[in-house]
Parts: sequence; structure tokens; C-alpha cells
Amino acid sequence: MSVFFLAEIKTIIDDNLYSEYIEKAAPIIKKHGGEYIFRSEQLNPISGDWDLKRIILIRFGSKEKVRECFQSKEYKGIVHLRENSTISKAIIIEE
Repeated sequence: MSVFFLAEIKTIIDDNLYSEYIEKAAPIIKKHGGEYIFRSEQLNPISGDWDLKRIILIRFGSKEKVRECFQSKEYKGIVHLRENSTISKAIIIEE
């Protein structure tokens, strides 16, 4: 059963820092079995109060794999790049 990690980027504060984060995060995510389903800034809200710049959906094999990835030493070494470059939030979605 797949588990999905959905990240919502409301604001990008520092484009250069965020680009560095993306470059470093992708190999860590792949190492832990994560597969990018989509990353997009082409967002067209239909209803509700959507106020975001970008959305990312990543599939993992299990909730444990998600946790291993985002609690890994490698990820903890770069998380400050995301925290200092965006206003964002994320959730885990289970099938």
C-alpha cells in the first residue's frame, strides 16, 4: 500500500536557497524509496481558499519509509534550507 507525502509551498522567500534545497533533497528522497509523482506551480483553485505557490506529491512504500527519509541524518542536514526559504506545510496521506 502506497503512502503519499504532500507538501504545500505557500511562499518562497528565497529562490536561491529553495533551489539549493530541492537539489539536495531529491537524492535523499529517492534513496529512501520516494518517487516524485508531481511538482507544480501551475495551480488553478476551483473552490475554497487556496493560497499557495507550489505543490509537491511524493509516493513512498510505507509510512515508515516517509519517516525514515525525513528523520534521516542526511535530511536533517538540509532541512534548514527549506525552513529558511519557504513558508510551507506537509502531510502524510495513507491509501
